[in-house]
Amino acid sequence: MVVIKSIKSRDVRCPTSLDKTGSDGMNLSPDYSASFCIIETDSEFTGHGMTFTIGRGNELVCGALDLLAPLVVGKSLDDLTADWGKTWRYLTSDSQLRWIGPDKGVIHLALGALVNSLWDLWAKTLGKPVWRVVADMTPEEVVRCVDFRYISDALTPEDALAILQETRIGREDRLAKVLRNEAVPAYTTSAGWLGYSEDKMRTLLQQSVDEGFQYYKLKVGTDLDEDRRRLTIAREVLGYDKGKTLMLDANQVWSVSEAIAHMQSLAEFKPWFIEEPTSPDDILGHAAIRKGLSYTPHGPIAVATGEMCQNRIIFKQLLQAGAVDVIQPDACRVGGVNEVLAILLLAKKFGVPIVPHSGGIGLPEYTQHLSTIDYLVVSGRKSVLEYVDHLHEHFLHPARIEKGHYVTPLEAGYSVEMNPASIDHFTYPGEKGKSWWKTKEAEAVLTAPRVHPL
Repeated sequence: MVVIKSIKSRDVRCPTSLDKTGSDGMNLSPDYSASFCIIETDSEFTGHGMTFTIGRGNELVCGALDLLAPLVVGKSLDDLTADWGKTWRYLTSDSQLRWIGPDKGVIHLALGALVNSLWDLWAKTLGKPVWRVVADMTPEEVVRCVDFRYISDALTPEDALAILQETRIGREDRLAKVLRNEAVPAYTTSAGWLGYSEDKMRTLLQQSVDEGFQYYKLKVGTDLDEDRRRLTIAREVLGYDKGKTLMLDANQVWSVSEAIAHMQSLAEFKPWFIEEPTSPDDILGHAAIRKGLSYTPHGPIAVATGEMCQNRIIFKQLLQAGAVDVIQPDACRVGGVNEVLAILLLAKKFGVPIVPHSGGIGLPEYTQHLSTIDYLVVSGRKSVLEYVDHLHEHFLHPARIEKGHYVTPLEAGYSVEMNPASIDHFTYPGEKGKSWWKTKEAEAVLTAPRVHPL
């Protein structure tokens, strides 16, 4: 029996604002960061989870992790995993912490890290990657992982069970593709950051073409003329008839009417979808945008969102309202594996594909498992998954791409365990002589303007 002895939080920040990696229309100078949750036990096993942020505020998530920790310290792993749905409800039931949520915000971000670290620990004790832990469950066991409160009007446990039983048809053929690294096609955002020069964007796009990618995403939204210049370059590299699919991402910068007008002006570049065209909380706004882009002179433009959606309830409403064509849950903005399973099942019920958000440190490591679970266990169909070629070197088992597909992770756990040296090097505020944040080079980041002047 494995017993949890302690939980440590670590504030890790990588200074990506120096070269504008991750920059977009809303987030001009992000420092890719992670609130790490490390579970120590009375055994040789440890659990590792994290939640992605972009710098300031990371310490708030670490503080929330410290507040959640007493709920599991002293508990046995067997007790916590015997009825996962019950455990997830238990972890969201501290009424004083719930008051500053509920099921959203800083507390929910911390919950995602904690829940995922428990899955990592459990998978390690079983000697399996997380995707295989779920794949080896019976449909009934998968259903017991989900808390159906607030979503049973759209998805009942009976609905979920029927979905999972139906998807078992053809499972062995899909498993063979999983093991051949043919289950999760990747798309790349590595060339798409708005802070990159046009020459750098062109070079990186060509590099991605040479590496075999078929799907590409670019950031848009700051200026229409600039967007048109950048998309013209993109289509010069990708072409229109070479099987290369283009997606666009506005990161919430527009109002509803602005989104429709701007994307009508970009329709000639034939994007598959526009991601986050407006506020992630505006369900009816997304529905209006979807309607407004259902016809353009160059064909319809799909609407995608999800990376900033806080919980399964928001996804439920987006799907019920017919507001989106693609949903993009984040592995740790929602409450970890359990809530993602609920979202995958909802998406299958409504016939909408999932394309998890992976544009951040540690996210591709997480989401390769989630897309594999969706393909093998829930939807039974392939989708695509974002890949950004940044910061993977800091993980013990980094995500990898071969022939335009994710290489299926086979190591036990959830793949986000970070090298201890990297944690120490990027700990904030850190110790002098250990942390980059105590160096002279860090002053440029620490003193940079937070926002444009009034």
